Amino acid sequence: MLHSLSVSNIVLIERLTLNFESGLTVLTGETGAGKSILLDALGLALGSRADFRLIREGSDSAQVAASFTLDADHPVWARLADSDIPRDDMLILRRRLKADGKSSASINDVPVSAALLRDIGDMLVEIQGQFEGRGLLDVATHITLLDRAAAHEDVLEKLATGWDSWLQAQRNLAQAKRDLEKARAEEEWLRDAVEQLDLLAPAAGEEDTLSAERERLANVGRIGESLAAADSAAFGDSGAQTMIGRARAALEKAAPLSGGLLDDALAALERTDAELAEASAAISSAGHALESDPARLQTVDDRLHELRQQARKHDCSTDELAAIHARLAASLAGIEDSAGALAGLADNERQWRDYYRQVADRVAANRARAAASLDATVGTELPPLKLDGATFTTRITDLPPEQFGPLGTQQVRFEASTNRGMKAGPIDKIASGGELARFLLALKVALEGDAAGRTLIFDEVDSGVGGAVAAAVGDRLSRLGQSTQTLVVTHSPQVAAKGSYHMKIAKTATDEGVISGTEPLDRDARTEEIARMLAGEQITAEARAAALALLEG
Repeated sequence: MLHSLSVSNIVLIERLTLNFESGLTVLTGETGAGKSILLDALGLALGSRADFRLIREGSDSAQVAASFTLDADHPVWARLADSDIPRDDMLILRRRLKADGKSSASINDVPVSAALLRDIGDMLVEIQGQFEGRGLLDVATHITLLDRAAAHEDVLEKLATGWDSWLQAQRNLAQAKRDLEKARAEEEWLRDAVEQLDLLAPAAGEEDTLSAERERLANVGRIGESLAAADSAAFGDSGAQTMIGRARAALEKAAPLSGGLLDDALAALERTDAELAEASAAISSAGHALESDPARLQTVDDRLHELRQQARKHDCSTDELAAIHARLAASLAGIEDSAGALAGLADNERQWRDYYRQVADRVAANRARAAASLDATVGTELPPLKLDGATFTTRITDLPPEQFGPLGTQQVRFEASTNRGMKAGPIDKIASGGELARFLLALKVALEGDAAGRTLIFDEVDSGVGGAVAAAVGDRLSRLGQSTQTLVVTHSPQVAAKGSYHMKIAKTATDEGVISGTEPLDRDARTEEIARMLAGEQITAEARAAALALLEG
C-alpha cells in the first residue's frame, strides 16, 4: 500500500509529506487548492511524463518520493529482481526535475529509467480520472481484468508454458531446416572429402613416425659406414675390446699381490667388457636391419605427401586429420539421417501447437463465461451511478495467428455506450472523465475489489453528480476500501463522509506567495469541512447537522 508521499517545490507546494492508511481516504478542498497538483506529483513518482512546468517558480528543482509497504509475495519484487534492485523493508520511488530540463528517477536510491519507473508504478497504483494511458485508458489492462474475473490463473500458466514451448519448438524446427539446407548445399564436397579420408585413413602421430623412417631410408649408406667404423674401433685387432682385455690381464696378474687394492678397477673393467659385448650385439643387429629399400622410401614419401596435402586442404595439422575425418563422416551421416530427425522436430512442433490451441480454447471459453457474468454485474452497478442509460460490454475478438502470444489467441476490449440507442464503442473513446471513473468504479466493485495488490485512486468520480448518486458512489468506494487501499479526490460531501480517513487541501498566503498544504482531519474538523462542502463559505447550523447525519449514516 501507499505509505507516504513527499513533495518538494511542485507548483503551490513548497514542502509536504502525507502519510496514508489502509481503507478509504478522501481528499477534499476548495477548487484551486491543489488537489490536482498532488495527483500530478504522485504521477511523477509513478513514472508519468516529466512536466517541467510543475517546478515551483523561483526553484531550481522539484522532487517527489512515494513510499510503499508491500507483502513479501507482491509481484513487484520479482520485477525489481530482474533489474538487480535489492528488496528492502520500504519501496521508495523517487523523481527529480531540474529547471535546466533534466530529470532523474530512482527506486530505493538505485538510478532507473523513467520507463522502468512507470512499469513499477503501474504495478503499485491504479489512477483513474486524469492520467492518459493509465487505468481503463490502457487497453492492455482489459484482458488482465477479465482474466481476474475468470479466476483461471492455473490455466493461464499452462497457456504461457504451452506458448513458450511451441515457440521454442518452432525455432528448433526452423534452425534444423536451415542447417539441413546448408548441409545439402555442401553435401557433394563433404562426400568427396570423406571418401578421400576413408582411403587415406590418417592416424594421429603418423607423420612423425614416417618422417623418422624416411630419414633412415634416405641415409642407409652413411649409417652403414658409421656402423662399420664403430665396429672396427670397438672390436678390431687394436680396438677397445682388445685393449680392455689386455688391461684386465695385467691387473689380474697383480691382483693377488695388492691386498684388494685392485678389486674395484677389475670390477669396472669387467663391466666395461660386458657393455662392449652388448654394444657389439646391438651394432650387429642394426647392421642386419639396415637394408637399402628404394621402393619403401618411395612409398613413405608418397604417404607423407598425401597426409600433408589433406592437412593443407582442411587447414589443420596432420595429427588433426583423424578427428576431422570422424567429424565430416558424422556430418555426412547426419545429412543422410536428417529426414528422420526433421520429422521428429516437426512432430514435436505439432504437438506443442495442438497443446497450446487446446489450452487457448479453454481460456477462451472461460473468458466468454466471465465476460457475460462481468457485463451483467457491471450493468447492475451502472444505474445507481447515474449511468442508467449506459451499457458495458466486454468485446472479445480472435487474433490472427501471427499475433498469438502467451495470453492466448484473443484480444479483449471494454466497450460502452453512455446513452440508450448509442452504438457501443471503446470505453476510452466514449466515456468522459467522470463517466470513465464511474465505469471503473462499477468494474472494480464487480470484481470484488480485486486490485492485485495495487492502490486505487479515483479523481472526478463524482463529477456532475450529487444527492443519491453521490451517496451511491460513496457506498461503492467504501466497499472497495474494505479490501483495497483506496484514495478519492472529491467535491461531494456524500462521498467525503464515507472515508475512513479525511485530508483537507488548502491554500495559505505567505510573504513568499501562496502555498498549498494538507492536513488530516479529526471528527470535529471533518464535520466542519463537510458542512462547508454542503453550504459553502457561510456554514450554518443546518449544514453542520446535515454533515453529522452524513457521517453517522
